[in-house]
Amino acid sequence: MNGREETVSTEKAAEVEQEQDEARRRYEFKKTLEKLEAKEGSGTELITLYIPPDKQIYDVVGQLKDEYGQCSNIKSKQTRTNVQSAISSILARLKYYKRPPPNGMAVFCGTILLGGDRTDLQCTIIEPPEPLNLYMYRCSSQFELDPLRTMLTEKQVYGLIVIDRREAYFGFLRGDRIEPISGVTSMVPGKQRKGGQSSVRFARLRLIAINDFFKKVGERASAAFLAEKDFFERFKGVLIGGPSPTKEEFGNGGFLHHEIQKKVIGLFDVSYTNESGLTELVDAAQDALKGMDIVREKSVMTRFLQELVKENGNAAYGEESVRKNLEAGAVATLLLSSRLRKMRVRIRCPNCSHRHETTVQTEAGVKIHEIELGGCPSCSTPLVIEDEVDIIEALTQLADKSGARVEIISDEFEEGAVLFNAFGGIAAILRYRTGY
Repeated sequence: MNGREETVSTEKAAEVEQEQDEARRRYEFKKTLEKLEAKEGSGTELITLYIPPDKQIYDVVGQLKDEYGQCSNIKSKQTRTNVQSAISSILARLKYYKRPPPNGMAVFCGTILLGGDRTDLQCTIIEPPEPLNLYMYRCSSQFELDPLRTMLTEKQVYGLIVIDRREAYFGFLRGDRIEPISGVTSMVPGKQRKGGQSSVRFARLRLIAINDFFKKVGERASAAFLAEKDFFERFKGVLIGGPSPTKEEFGNGGFLHHEIQKKVIGLFDVSYTNESGLTELVDAAQDALKGMDIVREKSVMTRFLQELVKENGNAAYGEESVRKNLEAGAVATLLLSSRLRKMRVRIRCPNCSHRHETTVQTEAGVKIHEIELGGCPSCSTPLVIEDEVDIIEALTQLADKSGARVEIISDEFEEGAVLFNAFGGIAAILRYRTGY
């Protein structure tokens, strides 16, 4: 390999690693928001504080001290005490900041209900993935998360159109998610003309009908694509699929709005022109879409499935098998579904020395402390959770120790859904076979 090839290979590896790190950060950010969303206070005592990067910390401190003084007007003693405690906790943490981080910071602090009569003062500080453009101080029974949720919106968006002379369908490719929008059916007559019509007249009428159909598809697709928020920043291009020569006639015929026409990336052969054709189009356009999450994820899932069907193939699935392979250093690529909602918990008996680890399923709206753990196998005392960690974080830590790649796989495409539904959301491509 010459020097130029080595440089290109190194740059590509670094780019893939950066994309994987971004996917992991995105997942962790999403999980953090989910955890904050599940937290509740007994009154308007949970504080949400957004500090943009250009806001002076001493100005924020000054406002918080004023808010602390205003708390004396709160009638409920419990709410007053909890809000003052939250403000004091935030002030203590802001002492460590001379200025906000480059993207600003979001602070969520307050007394959280844990169930029964138990509460806990918790404070979470997030440095968002994008710059905050607002300053906010708010007290409520829940944290205000909308400004951060908008940052989860996919930044790269592609328009998809599949078309033949009978029908057409269009939609979006948002990151790793295909979003169908609408379909259009044509009134174009078949090639067989009715009796009494001249072939020339029939051909002319058919061409007019085809042209009208293409115009209708172009207008509707263009309207949908142009309506996309932040079109000029986020909308990266259009993929057109269909049989030849129809896709060429439509793609090169000027039927799309001129701003959309400028963004046509390519024309691709597809068999279906209904909703299923959108997925086929994305598959056909993989070379044009290289670097997008969905292409990388499809590629790694295809490799896993190929290894799985081989005799003695290098594939494993299921938490127990994958965990043992990770501990043995046998995993080359760890595949984890973005839909995984499990926690690895360390459980102990408060009455004796019994301890063990297990994985528990966490459902939306169910707090980890509410999960039924059963009794101690030694003395029947109700077990308690000593420590907890998200299953993706736990397995990722094992992968990092052995240098395994980690892919967070979306379930928004067929192979990704198979990972979650058929393999429990945890699988691996192995470096070598083991007995696990």
